[in-house]
Amino acid sequence: MAKNKLQKFKENLNFPHLIQPKREEVLAGFELKGYWNEKFFKNENPITLELGCGKGDYTVGLSRHYPGQNFIGIDIKGARLWRGAKTVAQEEIQNVGFIRTQIELLPHIFDANEVAEIWITFPDPQIKFRRAKHRLTHPDFLNNYFKILKPGGAIHLKTDSEFLHGYTHGIIELMGLKTVISNHDIYHPDTFELPTEVTEIQTFYEKRFREEGKKITYIKFSK
Repeated sequence: MAKNKLQKFKENLNFPHLIQPKREEVLAGFELKGYWNEKFFKNENPITLELGCGKGDYTVGLSRHYPGQNFIGIDIKGARLWRGAKTVAQEEIQNVGFIRTQIELLPHIFDANEVAEIWITFPDPQIKFRRAKHRLTHPDFLNNYFKILKPGGAIHLKTDSEFLHGYTHGIIELMGLKTVISNHDIYHPDTFELPTEVTEIQTFYEKRFREEGKKITYIKFSK
């Protein structure tokens, strides 16, 4: 397993669409901040992020649904990012990038109003109280997201955790945010119609959760 990871790490170095900046480099002044459209994608299409993207299932899926938009998957695990980066290279997908970095560094990587939307797909719910600040919908994280989102830019949370779904609703109310869509079971036959990307794109973990009979929840909200 260790040898397999080392091989993936080595291959990651050759993917031009996978950026792996050092933390000190990001904090000192990241060269792409404010210039993602100009220098990386070389177009003016809107940028959507997937946080904790894992293998990049959703990032790549969204890019196929919306070829006229740009997508960036962010995760700290290089071995996971390898799968998404490999797919992008094999299929020559032009509107996808990946960054190996910590999510708390987002305001150092993107400029104000540089991001159109954010997706958070199946994050660790961090159920223990002492881990609350690590939840990706904690107010500290949300305030960072709003620093880089365009006015009215949406945040999407898709999770199998009823706990995280409920917690996020509480935070939305606490921060005076706007719930656009909320659904406790997106695959229930009686559910109202959702945007196609909510049900048609499924991550590796989502498929496994569904096989286990778990409900999949979804919230879309904005400032």
